[in-house]
Amino acid sequence: MRQLGHDVVGHEAADSVLDDLTDALRRSSQALSAGAPRSRNNAGFHDRWTADLAEGDQVPNWDDRPFSGPCSPWSVEPDIRRHREGVIARVTFRAAHEGAPGRCHGGIVAGFFDDILGSVLGVIGEGAFTGELTIRYELPVPLHRELVCICRYEGREGRKLFLTGELCDGDVVLCRTKSIFIQPKSALSQSTFDPA
Repeated sequence: MRQLGHDVVGHEAADSVLDDLTDALRRSSQALSAGAPRSRNNAGFHDRWTADLAEGDQVPNWDDRPFSGPCSPWSVEPDIRRHREGVIARVTFRAAHEGAPGRCHGGIVAGFFDDILGSVLGVIGEGAFTGELTIRYELPVPLHRELVCICRYEGREGRKLFLTGELCDGDVVLCRTKSIFIQPKSALSQSTFDPA
């Protein structure tokens, strides 16, 4: 599905090809929508944040997480691994992610940062939700080449977890983020992360 999105946006197509595609997608959509509704199971939400990850281990993720889940039709397909007190993610933005010509859309970058910052929670073993997300766009974010995103845990104040990160093209910082994630009261008593 992701490849189809990139192909539709990134290539010229005859009307007849698009008409055939529309018919096929309508049939598939009708077949899928005939199934029972599904949603994520909230049971054990905080149990997910107990992974004991070594440096370089792949960080577990929800399969259908919008920007990073391997089963999401909107995923940017990052490779996310533990890096110190955070994560390093490699990503290549493609045709369907384009905003201004030749550049990744800023909203895609923001959504990507939100998901990758959320992956830091899997490293520090803390369940939390985005409370504040700030992005500073330093330079245009290019398409069709691998970029590196590094996000990290900076500290806490009560239920607030402070996380930061950068998206880089080689040694050049393209964007920076600062965020505050908020722990639910029920998770506070389960906090175990020791950055030492």
